[in-house]
Parts: sequence; C-alpha cells; structure tokens
Amino acid sequence: MAAPRIFGTLADGREIREVTLRSKAGAEATVMEWGAVVRDMRVPLASGGSQRVVLGLNDIEDYVLHSPHMGAIAGRFANRIRGGSFILDGERFQLPLNFLGRHSAHGGGYGFGRRPWTILDAAENYVVLALHVPAGDQGYPGAMTVACRYTLREPATLRVGLTATCNAPTIINLCHHSYFNLDGSPDILDHVLQVNADVYTPTDDELIPTGEMLSVSGAPLDFREPRKIRTLNERGERVRFDNNFILRRDRVEDIPPSGLHVAHAATVWSEKSRLRMEVWTTEPGLQFYDAAKMNLPVAGLDGVQYGPCAGLCLEPQHAPDSPNLPQFPSTVLRPGEAYRQVTEYRIS
Repeated sequence: MAAPRIFGTLADGREIREVTLRSKAGAEATVMEWGAVVRDMRVPLASGGSQRVVLGLNDIEDYVLHSPHMGAIAGRFANRIRGGSFILDGERFQLPLNFLGRHSAHGGGYGFGRRPWTILDAAENYVVLALHVPAGDQGYPGAMTVACRYTLREPATLRVGLTATCNAPTIINLCHHSYFNLDGSPDILDHVLQVNADVYTPTDDELIPTGEMLSVSGAPLDFREPRKIRTLNERGERVRFDNNFILRRDRVEDIPPSGLHVAHAATVWSEKSRLRMEVWTTEPGLQFYDAAKMNLPVAGLDGVQYGPCAGLCLEPQHAPDSPNLPQFPSTVLRPGEAYRQVTEYRIS
C-alpha cells in the first residue's frame, strides 16, 4: 500500500490523509479522505511541462468552511430534491433543507462530500476510500456502505468507480464534482464544449426540475455541436449554465470484466493548452455547471483566486429530484442489490 500523508486535522482531532497517484506518462492526481476529494490533478503537455486541470484548496479548514463540493463525491443524493422529501414504499422521508431553505441538495448539509472517508488501500495508480453511514443519517432510510476507487489510467485518465450497499430500501445518486479548467485561465468561458444529448430537464426559478424533458434544439443548451461556453442571450446577457442533460448513449464501450458499459457524455477542450477531455459514464444524465456563482474568499492552489466560472463541472448522475419524478430511471437501492457507477475523465 502506498503511504498516505497527513493533509490536515479537523476540529475534532481527526487527521485527514491524502495520497498522490501517478501514471507512467507523467500524470498525477492527489486524493484525500475529506469528501473523497480529488484535491489536485496535473497532466503532461505535448510541448513539455504539465498543466493543472482541477481547482483545489490549500488547507483542510478551507475545504470545511468554503469548498463548493470541490473535487468531492456528492451524495447520498447528488443535486436537488424538491421540498427535501420523497416517498418510498408508502412512507415519506424528510431531508435537511440546505438549498434556499426549501429544498435538499447533495445529501444535506453534512452529505458524503462534506465528511471524512477512510483510505483502505492505495498503490502507485489507485486509491480506495470507504464511508459508512447509519440509518437515518440526514433523514435517509437505511444504513449504507460506500466505496470509491480512483484509478489513474494511462496516459492521463481519471476513472471514478463507485459502489454502495444498504440494509433497508433507500435512494442513492452519487456524482464526482471536480471543477475542471484545462488551461489555467481565470475562467472557462472560452473552453469548447460538446454534450452528447438531444434533451434536457428544464427547471423552475429555484433550479428544481419541472418534470419535463425538452429538446435542446434552438436553445442556449444546444451543445450537440462543439462551441464555446461563452453564450449570450437575445438581450446580450451571458447565459449561465446549471443544467441536467439526458444522455444519448449512442457511443458505448464495455468495461470488462465488470459487465458495465460507459457511454460518451461530453467533450471539452482548450484551444490555449490544446488539452482535450472526454467524459464517459454509466449514468443516464450529465449536469453541466459553469460555476458562475463562484467567488471564494480564500486562495486556491498556487495562490490563485477562484472567481466566477473559474472551473466547470461535468457531473454524471441521475436526474435531479428523480425520486419524485417516476418518469425518470429509478434511484431506489434495496438490500441485496449493489449500486455501481463508473465515470472516466479521459484527458489527452
């Protein structure tokens, strides 16, 4: 096992460890126990040197106090649930209202991305972290055990493998929540994005899905053909993005021997660094967030100040509020079943 090192200490005295993964091609990814966070990732450039491609912070206190799920595994239910409640097998469950005081987001105020995990195993190119939560945690039914395996595959692919089991019927929707920036610019608005989706799930003014599925055709959300993220509406105002797409899943690859299949979800690249990242996933949807509201009061890695649109999130997951929207794929997990997700961020 690779030897983890201490990153920092929580207020309760628990030490948070981290480990750095390396590929033979020269890519590196640093993963820590707080939130199962990818704290840093660098990839080699064809011109020489390397480029940091994710946003990260310097101290554990900054993550606890200021991180917007930066690099974390969000759950038990990523994204938003209307009214913070859902009905399962005839029983209603109430979750923390940590979004606008009226809805639940990312599993509540103490979700999976805002608590310590435990490193179980680590080697040169992978690390396995685990988390156990009791029944009733954040209002969710059933105790749950979750594992996250990060693998740095050649030459510069970050594979995120997530599994979970429970002892009572519950719901689950996990996602990896890194903020990517492929060239170190102050914002990602000149990155080029393509999303492999024909439809999206519109939301109300509080970013809660209406339950509809609409075509992206003719809308600012039409990324079927590659274009820059910087988009203006008919009034000349910049469009902000925090939207869920239903993936087409027409380009599929097997992951032997798991029996799982990943589909191409999105591609983003920088004309400045000439880096390109493809996202492949088992999940039915993809949340694209441009971090328009980001304005951290603390400096990030290398002293960089992260302002609006400093990074972009491409979060494979199930549709927001799907426990209350039966037209979307189920997120129910029952005893004896295993939740499994694989997502790959392939950088070249």
